[in-house]
Amino acid sequence: MDLQTLITTVLITLILLLIILNSYIHRSKQGQLTDKIPGPKWYPIIGNALDLMVPLEDLWNFFRRSSRNYYPVYKLWLGVWPIINIHHPDDVEVILSSNKNIKKSLFYDYLHPWLNSGLLTSTGDKWRGRRKILTPAFHLHNLNEYMGSIVDHKDRLISGIKSEIKSEDGVIKELLPLLSSSTLNIICESSMGATMQENDPEQKNYKQSVYEVGEIFYYRAVRPWFNSDWIFGFSAKGREQAKCLKTLHKFTDKIIKERQQYHKDTKGKYLDDFEGGTNLNSQYDETVKRKRLAFLDLLIAASKRGLGVDDRGIREEVDTFVFEGHDTTAMGLLFAILLLAEHKDIQERARQEINSVLKATDGKMGINEIQKFSYLECCIKEALRLYPSVPVVSREIQEDIQLKHCLVPKGAVVNIHLIDTHRDPNFWPRPNIYDPERFASDRIEKRHAFSYVPFSGGPRNCIGQKFAMLELKTVIAGILHAFYLEPQDTAADMKILSDLVIRPATPVYVKFVPIN
Repeated sequence: MDLQTLITTVLITLILLLIILNSYIHRSKQGQLTDKIPGPKWYPIIGNALDLMVPLEDLWNFFRRSSRNYYPVYKLWLGVWPIINIHHPDDVEVILSSNKNIKKSLFYDYLHPWLNSGLLTSTGDKWRGRRKILTPAFHLHNLNEYMGSIVDHKDRLISGIKSEIKSEDGVIKELLPLLSSSTLNIICESSMGATMQENDPEQKNYKQSVYEVGEIFYYRAVRPWFNSDWIFGFSAKGREQAKCLKTLHKFTDKIIKERQQYHKDTKGKYLDDFEGGTNLNSQYDETVKRKRLAFLDLLIAASKRGLGVDDRGIREEVDTFVFEGHDTTAMGLLFAILLLAEHKDIQERARQEINSVLKATDGKMGINEIQKFSYLECCIKEALRLYPSVPVVSREIQEDIQLKHCLVPKGAVVNIHLIDTHRDPNFWPRPNIYDPERFASDRIEKRHAFSYVPFSGGPRNCIGQKFAMLELKTVIAGILHAFYLEPQDTAADMKILSDLVIRPATPVYVKFVPIN
């Protein structure tokens, strides 16, 4: 048999096997239940690959269009994998409230080379154990530990903008680089206890690698043949990812080593502030100078006490929280600032509230002052409704589960499109209008509990949501206290990319005009 005949035989055999597999999948219980759900036209073997293997901006538009056309649920086939897409609050509640369906979908496996099995990607007993260890770091009474760092970087951000203003006309700034630098510094200094330097090239490289990994994630996710780590590793994107991972892990390794060295130098005596390695004692010993204890210290203390966290466990949680703690918050800040710039009346009302509170403290902010910014909080929540930092979450279904609008078979992936949940006109009148009054207390009480879940919901809700809101309110309050905001771009006209977080396709600018 010559080479050409051999290749032809192999190809024909492979195609026949794929046809048999496709027929088997669609004749199975899982396939039959999935095919009862409406959705865009799919083709044998490749499924909806032609819809999904498109530029990220087009992919975002495809999901939004499908959510409208097949309301309230639609299915896709990614090769032979069934993907059920939901956004109706009744269905969202069933999935997110489940204590059984807490396993993240197969797509999260593509994050393992970066995050391994940290809190975002782990499941089962490991996830429960880590969640128990880490939750105390984000209790409200412990957030005072982080407030100093948040205020410090808020002040640095404002001073940096003011230093570039040459006239009363103010200065136009690109928002994302400005805000992501600030949020990266905040999460690293506050919750990791790291020392961050201004304009550090390693920070710039880290942020760029985060963006590139997000693009690679979606590139891989819609190409079933790259499900194999071995095959993906030989591809150009696989080599690109490997390069990014070196940058990402180098950055977090430096943070961990610095903190471990600190505890080595102090003979670990401050780790005793963690009772049993799981509870943060925020009481200070005024007679001893020490660094503020941080989220990372919980991990180091847990490792020291043999509570199921080794050096690998420390790094996977630091990788997870440095990424989630800076990128999601930066996006929340970006869209909130952009929307406030567009809506001068809302901006001014928020400013008046802030000025009224800070008048009594001569401009100084603490948790007590932040908690009084009730209207500002409504403004932020409305921005997160329109532009949730994480627009989609995903689960792998562990058993057949009946939703209000369909029966989802065991083994299927359920994608929850939170951005479509937040804009469902059946629950949000004039859903595309920015209206902070939606979050007035009397209106919240009448609303479906799962029609607004910017931090997810149920047992796997965001562990750091109180920290995130504290940071969002502090930074935005500082900005509104110091500047008038004037729009250079319009949020409604902005093109969005499918990514690990919501991300604008092009740079976003706002003009900062100094007050006084």
